[in-house]
Amino acid sequence: MADRVNIAGDRYCWAIQRAGLSVDDYIKNHPNVAVSKWIDGTKAPTVKQLENFAKSVNVPFGFLFLDNLPEESIPFPVFRGEAGRYNNFDLNVYDTVNIILQRQDWLEDYLVENEIETCKLVGCINLNIPISEAVGKLRAYLNLEPRWAFGFTRLETAVSCMTERLENIGIFIAYNGVVGNNTHRPLKVTECRGFALVNKIAPYIFVNSGDAPTAQLFTLVHEAVHIMLGISAGHAATDTLCREREEQYCDMVAAEFLVPATELQKEWCYGLKKCARKFCVSELVIARRAHDLEHIFLNLMTDKEYREFWLIYSKRPLKPKKNDSGGSFYRTSLKRVGRMFAIHINNAVKSSQLSYIEAYRLTGLHGSTYSNFMNNNI
Repeated sequence: MADRVNIAGDRYCWAIQRAGLSVDDYIKNHPNVAVSKWIDGTKAPTVKQLENFAKSVNVPFGFLFLDNLPEESIPFPVFRGEAGRYNNFDLNVYDTVNIILQRQDWLEDYLVENEIETCKLVGCINLNIPISEAVGKLRAYLNLEPRWAFGFTRLETAVSCMTERLENIGIFIAYNGVVGNNTHRPLKVTECRGFALVNKIAPYIFVNSGDAPTAQLFTLVHEAVHIMLGISAGHAATDTLCREREEQYCDMVAAEFLVPATELQKEWCYGLKKCARKFCVSELVIARRAHDLEHIFLNLMTDKEYREFWLIYSKRPLKPKKNDSGGSFYRTSLKRVGRMFAIHINNAVKSSQLSYIEAYRLTGLHGSTYSNFMNNNI
């Protein structure tokens, strides 16, 4: 007879709720698991059953036996969307942040030890710096002129260009729409569009690849401004504007960077849709920009026109995001791992500064998959 394990009934409830589920929903979705009996103490699980339970709610097995429950929280504010309400804890976002933190910790030691030049963008501005000056600094660092996006016919190409420019100045970037490589744990844009993890040596930007390309581009610039401010933060999808000063500042810098006021005035005659395509942003960004600039440039978008646009725009059905992986696991993995991070990992392994086991852990790739990725994709 298999050994049974006795733990407090409320520990099961905690583990289920930690995963963002209700006990009733868990029981309904797992009819073959006697959780209700485990909770009321009329029956105890076997070790194997308890291990399977832990996997089903994505909790470390050992956590179920701790005397005191761990205090877990995302180590920076997440503004807007579901994640920003009532300090909501989302396990998928939490685990994603921890994955990036582990990479950042390793990078910091590696870059310092090898005296590799690091990012000079961190903390270069503050909230009292004029928007135009902040935009000018970012343009200078990235070597991009105001009409940089006009030459792109595909939004994805603009996103790739911005990613490469940010990586070239020392910001590490990762894209993912799931936790690690687990496709059963998607990251909802209502919980996380992206976040910035500030570090003077290895600043990181994470972007939810499940988001639309226009939103990804805005997220990249928005989070880059957070790094310029030296303030870690994340944001999620919402239809409302944010009231926090730093978020408003990042939004305004990103808006001016992507849709410069003087350039919008020149292009407005071509219409909202054509402007959105030229600047590689959404129609909503163009509309808000035109509305906000109406007091400076006449004949853009009045309050009435913006309200009329919003009523139509808000009723549009959401278009499913196209799969941009091209069907290639390795192409997707390159975005998840990040090009510059992969290069440093590969160099560290080749110079015996990092074991293969640690490289597997940090990249989420193992064995021949790891070797093929490193040999043929970076």
